[in-house]
Amino acid sequence: MKQCTVLGGQGYIGRHLVQHLLAQGWTCHVPKRGDETYLLGELGTVFYCVGLTADFRTRPMDTVEAHVGLLQRVLREAHFERLVYLSSTRVYLAAANTDEDQALHVLPQDPDDIYKLSKLMGESLALNSGRPCVVARLSNVVGGNAGNAESFVYSLLKDAYQGRVVLRSDPQTAKDYIHIDDVVGLLQRVAQGSKQRIYNFASGVQVTHAQWLQRIVQATGCEYEVVPSAPHHAYMPIHVERIRDEFDFQPRATLEALCTMTPPSQT
Repeated sequence: MKQCTVLGGQGYIGRHLVQHLLAQGWTCHVPKRGDETYLLGELGTVFYCVGLTADFRTRPMDTVEAHVGLLQRVLREAHFERLVYLSSTRVYLAAANTDEDQALHVLPQDPDDIYKLSKLMGESLALNSGRPCVVARLSNVVGGNAGNAESFVYSLLKDAYQGRVVLRSDPQTAKDYIHIDDVVGLLQRVAQGSKQRIYNFASGVQVTHAQWLQRIVQATGCEYEVVPSAPHHAYMPIHVERIRDEFDFQPRATLEALCTMTPPSQT
């Protein structure tokens, strides 16, 4: 029986990962937030799902603690077989391309880059610690019970259930999305063995805001409005050749994730 410890197991990704691994016969330990007594035990495989997303600009100290500080203590003190560090494809913003080995660009004085810098520091610390670690850079994750409460798609869906959606960005803005079921399945496979040390977890398919809005309107019958001259944001397609070639990864259609993304008040 495979043993693991899921740090951040109460969060969106961690919760779904635990459900998946239990169904696969794993034994999962999910420490409570703030309780670090687990560092004294045998952790098996560690999935590091700890992180801040939406409020990182106003909580820089907490962001660095989540992405680096706790990780440093785990790497220094804990007994584990392998650690999988969950990072983000957000690190590719301003990069020349989205290949896993691409040199990345950051501006320390830019508050938007505190997330990128802290995630990259976490990646670097894990990969250079001398411990068995692998990095998973996740794109925008959708699907699952209640969905990701901090995501763009979930926020649209939540507004739709209240009767009206106001889209404040260009409908042709497009991003890569990946289904939560694909994420947890890939995390298990990477944890069991991998040829590389960094992987993009993405579908390789961009979906526009207009496509999400159309699906949500069809599903809920809500009214909608697009703010005039809404800003357009350009995001590069995410390279998925590495995860596809090694694990024969075939992503689910992310637009179909709406069927499970019911806001908590509707469940």
